Amino acid sequence: MYRLLAALFCFLLINSSAIGKPETLTVYTYRSFTSEWGPGPLIKKRFEVQCQCQIDYVVSDDSGTLISQIRLEGKETKADVIVGADYSLSAELISEKLIAPHNISIINLNLPNGWHDNYFVPYDYGYLAFIYDKNRLTNLPRTIKELAANKNLTVIYEDPRTSSLGLALLLWWNQIYGSETPALWKQLNSHTVSVTKGWSEAYGLFLSNEADLVLSYTTSPAYPIYNKQEDRYRAVIFEEGNFLQIEVAAVMSHAKHPKLAQQFLAFLLSEAVQTILPRTQWMLPVKEYGKLPEEFSKLEQPTKVIHITPQKTFDMRKQWIKQWLQNS
Repeated sequence: MYRLLAALFCFLLINSSAIGKPETLTVYTYRSFTSEWGPGPLIKKRFEVQCQCQIDYVVSDDSGTLISQIRLEGKETKADVIVGADYSLSAELISEKLIAPHNISIINLNLPNGWHDNYFVPYDYGYLAFIYDKNRLTNLPRTIKELAANKNLTVIYEDPRTSSLGLALLLWWNQIYGSETPALWKQLNSHTVSVTKGWSEAYGLFLSNEADLVLSYTTSPAYPIYNKQEDRYRAVIFEEGNFLQIEVAAVMSHAKHPKLAQQFLAFLLSEAVQTILPRTQWMLPVKEYGKLPEEFSKLEQPTKVIHITPQKTFDMRKQWIKQWLQNS
């Protein structure tokens, strides 16, 4: 009897540090999401109160390198959740069996095409656009072809191999122009100032007046309106349409805490998260909880929405990147 009690006491002593220790949810995401001005810190604080758990963010430079890291780690990844993937790449992740079904109810989303996906949960979206300074540029291109052909307009955009924005540019133009697109890259290359690794570098160069136009989102001008009361930046709305990009989250197929991961995905659609995204992500929330901040009412709106299926991206991405490399 004494031996049994002694053994039980030792067991409890050895494992006492684990008693009451909260679970840790490992979330892979990109740097701007977790920055002090991004939504990550506030989301972490609010979810930890709700779940009585801890969140550990593992950060990549941007969403492009985030996807690469997930694919490189494969089944050995430590991630429970991925946040910030471009939905266009979702078919690739599913084909490699890296993503599990989310098993949560998704209703009443404010997305142009609705939502029908059992693996990925959208949490924000935006429309690609080239941004310009109205105080410096007045002769605007009306179409993509005009932009590509006008050598008097200097351009900066992001590399499709490393940036989700750069990849979305490829998807956008190929979806509209198909076999004509390589010729557009060749024309654009003649007046491209820089092709950067990611958005921060591209936008920084643009703000330093290194080029007339930079690839970003229609929502990007909202930040200087809010922060500096500076209403000088505008988005070019093309006659062919502007590309819809949706950011998504998912539970990893080898998650150590799958139920907690599902709770986190559901939390991303809550009022506590959706209402902070406009002024932290500077993107559009997928669920409406009241009006958007006032500065969003001053933004240009696409007249036509261009989108592409994840399967087509899966089928064509390598070929389109090769064409871009050969003509840039």
